[in-house]
Amino acid sequence: MAYGTEDHETQYCFPDINSSCIKEKRSNHEYNIMYVFFSLLSAWTVFLNLLVIISISHFKKLHTPTNLLILSLAVADLLVGLIVIPVEAIKLIETCWYFGNAFCGLFIIILGLVLSASLSNLIFIAADRYVAVNHPLMYPQKVTMTKSLGMQ
Repeated sequence: MAYGTEDHETQYCFPDINSSCIKEKRSNHEYNIMYVFFSLLSAWTVFLNLLVIISISHFKKLHTPTNLLILSLAVADLLVGLIVIPVEAIKLIETCWYFGNAFCGLFIIILGLVLSASLSNLIFIAADRYVAVNHPLMYPQKVTMTKSLGMQ
């Protein structure tokens, strides 16, 4: 249902409920461009992180403490590309939340977990690089595979 005014129409997210949020009006061309852009962004994020995950997992020479942190970051960013980017893109493009109240709460939890995992991995990588640069002779003793796995 649309509510007509002098020079534009107002569309509601849920037409049966006049008090629902107002849906932003865009042309089909704008929708197509935005959907293509966010789809490519999500696909590119997933593809590149899968490439990192497969590379580090497959080649034994890459099984180092630093690469283990990079692998963990790639897994977290893979989840961003699979879950966060598509849902946020739909929310941004459509300007309405169509997934229901239950998924809204669940998505906020998933968003917090995935983004905090990604950011904490960046902090661990920064700490690892700090030790490698400032204490290069002590680095092999301070940073080991068991410490990187959190076993010690």
